[in-house]
Amino acid sequence: MTTESRVASTPVTGVYGAVVKLFSRKMLGRVPDSVGVLWHQPAVMKDAMGIGRKVEGWKELAPDLASYAAMASAAAIGCSWCLDFNYFMAHNHGLDETKVREVPRWREATVFTPLERQVMEYADAASQTPPAVTDELSDALLDELGAPALVELAARVAFMNMSARMNIALGIHSEEFALACGLAPLAERSAVSDAA
Repeated sequence: MTTESRVASTPVTGVYGAVVKLFSRKMLGRVPDSVGVLWHQPAVMKDAMGIGRKVEGWKELAPDLASYAAMASAAAIGCSWCLDFNYFMAHNHGLDETKVREVPRWREATVFTPLERQVMEYADAASQTPPAVTDELSDALLDELGAPALVELAARVAFMNMSARMNIALGIHSEEFALACGLAPLAERSAVSDAA
């Protein structure tokens, strides 16, 4: 279920616009409404997409942990577009859909390993205002993952924070990518998660 964004979508035009639409259709099957919102300032959209592509090229953190971290961050911030998109992308990358759909309620779900929970706890804590990452959690992940992966985890969460907070500020909501490919609905974040 989508709702209107705070900024009306505008037609995506020109040569660069044609490339964006082609890429969107190839990746998502259609051009998302959010592209038209961001098209008001193509430089912002281009740079954000460029950073996103670079983030996807990082490989120190295992793909499942990277996905869980991004989604846990999006859930903490409340970005339905980010959760939906990342669920869709996890499906396309062949990740465990049962686990991915449970990320919004990772504290209560029984499907995650201790390391997966620590990664999501870190992502959630880093997404708070102010960030609430503890030395103990950071040290535990440093021991388990190593410095390169921990730095990547922090950077992935920071990028998700930028994206999620921009989407929420602009009123960009889920465009039901996951539903369109037949995925079960994401688990709902519980009130216990919100109070933790």
